[in-house]
Amino acid sequence: MPDSPLSASPYEILGVPFDADDAALRVAYRRALRRAHPDTGGSTTEFHAVQRAWVLVGTPDARAAFDRGRGGAAAADATSAAWAPPPPRPRRDSRPLARSHGHPGGLSRGRYLELVREWVGRGVELDDPYDPALVRSAPRHLRHLLADAIAEEATARALPNLGIAYTIWHDLATDAAGPGLPPKLDHLVLGPTGLFAIQSEDWGAPVAFKRGELIGEGLDGERPFRALGARAKAIGRAARVKPTALVVVVPDEHAVEPLQVGGSLRGATVALVRRSRLVSAIREGLPGSAHIGGTEVMEVRARLQAAVRFA
Repeated sequence: MPDSPLSASPYEILGVPFDADDAALRVAYRRALRRAHPDTGGSTTEFHAVQRAWVLVGTPDARAAFDRGRGGAAAADATSAAWAPPPPRPRRDSRPLARSHGHPGGLSRGRYLELVREWVGRGVELDDPYDPALVRSAPRHLRHLLADAIAEEATARALPNLGIAYTIWHDLATDAAGPGLPPKLDHLVLGPTGLFAIQSEDWGAPVAFKRGELIGEGLDGERPFRALGARAKAIGRAARVKPTALVVVVPDEHAVEPLQVGGSLRGATVALVRRSRLVSAIREGLPGSAHIGGTEVMEVRARLQAAVRFA
């Protein structure tokens, strides 16, 4: 299963409560297999997810191990470490990297830590806020905050590979926020192929384009490109610049294609990109997106440096 705080648990995939007895679990497994089979209207992905769920909770020993912490102590420790802030990584080559500013994922992760402690309760000692059992039992909006922080950090690790011709800002404060969304822009990338306003997202499920906006079961009424456009506009107004592209980045398994262009919004090209395709998409430039000349890049960078505030 995808290693995300928003990933469905085996019980959710099988459609039973976590305290279902063994007989109910077996019935649910057979029903889920029939429903997910490609020959009966399901898909290969759904069918494999059901099989994987059964591996995790289908026997008393496996179920007990999963209930203690997502597959036993070793798996729980590995998952907790994966969700905690990543340690600095040593560089493996000497190629010049893009210049980066700001603290990627900082606001989302800080907000998660604040709210998860509030949810657990005052006076309750919280040894590990990233404990898998704790995260899985938390309300969806808390898990979404953590998933977004992890997504933002993953994008930030990839973007410096654009090279020295690019400048990156993370967690930029804005004056525009949609309902329930933090008042910030995740990433802004400037280089010869344009000025890219980027949001790193993980909704725990696939998304797709429809009429220039994203749809998907995990969105819960969100309009990501509308919100991204408002944030980009706020940054652009303050710095007297205009983003050339609005990009939403998702985990690879949540987009049907590596790169999908969905028209334009306020003159900026709109695109949904798999995380593994992001760096090459920026280097190449998006179809229909304006490039920026060398002198203009320096002027835009100076304006942004003077206007950007960090969340």
